[in-house]
Amino acid sequence: MTSSDWLARRTWRAADLDADALAERRATQGTTVSVVIPARNEAETVGGVVRACRELVPSLVDEVVVLDGASEDDTAAAATAAGARVVPDGEVLAEHGRPRGKGDALWRSLAVTHGDVVCFVDADIHNPGPRFVLGLLGPLLTDPDVALVKAFYERPLQVGEERQASGGGRVTELCARPLLNLLWPELAGLVQPLAGEYAGRRSLLEAIPFVTGYGVELGMLVDTLSHAGVDAIAQVDVEERIHHNQPLDALGRMAGGILQTAALRLAREGRLQDAQELPTQLLQFTRDAQGTHPVAHDVGVIERPPLAPLRAHG
Repeated sequence: MTSSDWLARRTWRAADLDADALAERRATQGTTVSVVIPARNEAETVGGVVRACRELVPSLVDEVVVLDGASEDDTAAAATAAGARVVPDGEVLAEHGRPRGKGDALWRSLAVTHGDVVCFVDADIHNPGPRFVLGLLGPLLTDPDVALVKAFYERPLQVGEERQASGGGRVTELCARPLLNLLWPELAGLVQPLAGEYAGRRSLLEAIPFVTGYGVELGMLVDTLSHAGVDAIAQVDVEERIHHNQPLDALGRMAGGILQTAALRLAREGRLQDAQELPTQLLQFTRDAQGTHPVAHDVGVIERPPLAPLRAHG
């Protein structure tokens, strides 16, 4: 099957979905839905994101949970005031050590939510709306073969005081998309492979590992492809997502983690030897009046195991 075939059959639009019809389907199926919002120092935006998700309670959503990553601002208070249940990520599955980033928070969230379907929504959205969760639920509630749904959208880029209409997906275009086209062409039809808004059936999410850092999205796509096939993946257009754009050096470290994640999966597939021996250091540079200075960052990947076997042996 080509990417064009997959695009035609597995691409949805949130604007085409009817919330009442989906709510009726959900009630008939008895499907429960959890929304998880990982957050760290997002007091400015997390309340709006929570309120947008809670607009779908109780018709389409059973619970909205914020996994707070030791925020130093009022993230937890803002999320609670907006109606979310706030859980410190370090208190969940603490026997596995301290939390190590976004992917770790998502993995731990599976242990404190109960939905048959889990929707992940980032906390830094400046234009939140129920369309994010509504769009993600559409394919899952109407097609039993779909197990993972990714959102896609236009991503404006903020440069100083100027906002450009597009260009916000720099790591996607410069790293993730070329990787997928080269190494996993079955996934080349995904418009936003690194989107932070996606939903999956718990049966899938508890059967695959989670990369603890920024490689979680690419890792989840490749693992779903391996576990269930490309037809288990769908995508939905939710129009536009506005958020705070990270500086270029931070994006470089994100790309480093994504490359490490890809290398580990290639090794599992037998397409790369000795991936564990690859260097995990990313050397970046700063410049000041005294000259140029190297700064080393560890972008190595740590993975959490599939949760289902842990529950079985717990």
